[in-house]
Amino acid sequence: MVEFRIDRQSGMAAYLQIVQQVREALRLGILAAGDQLPTAARVAAVTKLNPNTTLKAYRELEHLGLVEARPGVGTFVSASPARPRALADSPLRGELADWMGRARREGLDWTDVSALITAARAEHYPAV
Repeated sequence: MVEFRIDRQSGMAAYLQIVQQVREALRLGILAAGDQLPTAARVAAVTKLNPNTTLKAYRELEHLGLVEARPGVGTFVSASPARPRALADSPLRGELADWMGRARREGLDWTDVSALITAARAEHYPAV
């Protein structure tokens, strides 16, 4: 089961962080069609968010067609991105982990790493 982490310093709304984390879990193969998400009440308790915030995230995920709510049962993943294999199994993930380890050893903090990633993304994915 996925556990949500909320970064209150990120400037991104908490409900959007939940949506983003579900999308990433789907891409990485951590979540798949049929998997049950934790209840909105459990997410609210663990993350110390207002239950309405978690419900808003779940409604957005439902609107995106990624989950379906089954009253009295729970919220279930209804779709997974079509990928030939999960990104979690990709050799690129290992290379990225190695690179991030080198960046840390070089003394870069997360802000430095994030800036490098943003610059590379702009160069290679300019329309994003």
